[in-house]
Amino acid sequence: MHAPDGFIDAPVSAAAGLVAAGAVAVSLRGARRELGGTSRPSAAVSGGERTAPLAGLVAAFIFAVQMLNFPVAAGTSGHLLGGALAAILVGPYTGVLCVSVVLLMQAVLFADGGLTALGVNITDMAIVTTVVAYALFRGLVKVLPRTRRSVTAASFVAALVSVPASAVVFTLLYAIGGTTDVSIGRVATAMVGVHVLIGIGEAVITALTVGAVVAVRPDLVYGARGLQRKLRLRVNGELVDAPDSPEPVPAAARSHRKVWITGLAASLVLAGFVSFYASANPDGLEKVATDQGMDEKAEEHAISDSPLADYGVKDVDDARLSGGLAGVIGVGVTVVAGTGVFWAVRRRRGEDTDDATSPSGTSV
Repeated sequence: MHAPDGFIDAPVSAAAGLVAAGAVAVSLRGARRELGGTSRPSAAVSGGERTAPLAGLVAAFIFAVQMLNFPVAAGTSGHLLGGALAAILVGPYTGVLCVSVVLLMQAVLFADGGLTALGVNITDMAIVTTVVAYALFRGLVKVLPRTRRSVTAASFVAALVSVPASAVVFTLLYAIGGTTDVSIGRVATAMVGVHVLIGIGEAVITALTVGAVVAVRPDLVYGARGLQRKLRLRVNGELVDAPDSPEPVPAAARSHRKVWITGLAASLVLAGFVSFYASANPDGLEKVATDQGMDEKAEEHAISDSPLADYGVKDVDDARLSGGLAGVIGVGVTVVAGTGVFWAVRRRRGEDTDDATSPSGTSV
């Protein structure tokens, strides 16, 4: 659903850019708490050490899976948006940053999504999907049984709904600032219809990924925190809640390296090899734009001649090798950029904690 330059006029694109910038600023602040993992200083450091690399990995994984367009209807394909997946794995604020990093890398390195439309794409693909998905996810896990299966089921529904929600918001933006005179009713019907189908694919990918991580390391899934049932002991014939452990760190203390290495390897394989077999059909927005005449004033990307444009390495003639190299480069750049951002956010969190607990930072 990457909007190119020229789809939305300059005033609405600028307004969306301001919304995106504000949301990213708020997310940077909120991500400090999410990456800390808890309000306790010692545990905050431990949580950040685990969550910051995972957040960078989530960004790289989303980049990789977005290269895997899957067929959804005659002549149409779809791909993961990733807002629901990121929000559930690492938290809604960090999730907004994850998808934003992916969209930035795609725009400036691969000429995917316009530069002037970056604010529109972040608003639509990062903010809307994350907010809608996480709000629905939290509502569902509160009413469902407190089990790992409920987390997976809630992630499926949240991801499914987030995609057509994003399509609705894009249609509203186009209704306000679209550059061609088309029937908004027809655009809305087409956008929501095809993106409900894409949402099913998004839901399957999200549920499978969340379920896999929850099965091996539930402590690393932000959306699964606090959902575990308390241990119950039988005392004098009655079941009572076991007292809380003074040091609830055993799972958190376990190394995240295996999960990180496995996730990175999977991302590299998906982007470097499996992406060659992705559907070549236009995605939902491209198909609707062509059918409805929305692309009449679409502009060529400002860096369409870049070395990695269109997910291929310039001057590499073999299509499989070119696309694979581009995918591997994209995963590498995204994981480095994402991890760097989240380490910086976590470090700022640590500095704030140190200031708050130091003698000079203690309030009287």
